[in-house]
Amino acid sequence: MNEGSRISEQTYDISLHVNGVIRQVSVPARRLLSDVLRHDLRLTGTHVGCEHGVCGACTVLVDGRPMRSCLLLAVSAQDYRITTVEGLTEPDGSLGPVQRAFKECHGLQCGFCTPGFLTTITAGLAQNPRPTTEEARQMIAGNLCRCTGYQNIVAAVGRAAELAEGTGDGNEELK
Repeated sequence: MNEGSRISEQTYDISLHVNGVIRQVSVPARRLLSDVLRHDLRLTGTHVGCEHGVCGACTVLVDGRPMRSCLLLAVSAQDYRITTVEGLTEPDGSLGPVQRAFKECHGLQCGFCTPGFLTTITAGLAQNPRPTTEEARQMIAGNLCRCTGYQNIVAAVGRAAELAEGTGDGNEELK
């Protein structure tokens, strides 16, 4: 191949429903959702770690279920509602319950894994609004963190449950 020539790749015009907004983008068929979110839509809260679906840093909600955006082709995400970490805030822009809980419980250090934890916990609490400590551990088991030791993340799950329910002063422990 000559240095000046390029193989052009067919692109597809798609509509993605992201954080409550319909976004139009033209992408190659093989573009990953994580790349579209970060590079095309400039939603850089979704982090890309291992690019194999193992670490969980790229987790977003797809119709309310946690999914690894590094394993999902953007063209296949057209018919779903996608929520990134940016979409977890309250309508007024303030922190949502899981975000507040992470802040209050010091559930993050470097922050790289945090978006994946926030989306995973949001989905987990929708399924189980009052998790035990063991259930909280199971809820986050698919996400990797190299900094925290997980104790404060588990505590944040309980605190987020309290905040979402509108109860507690934050001093209660999970059952």
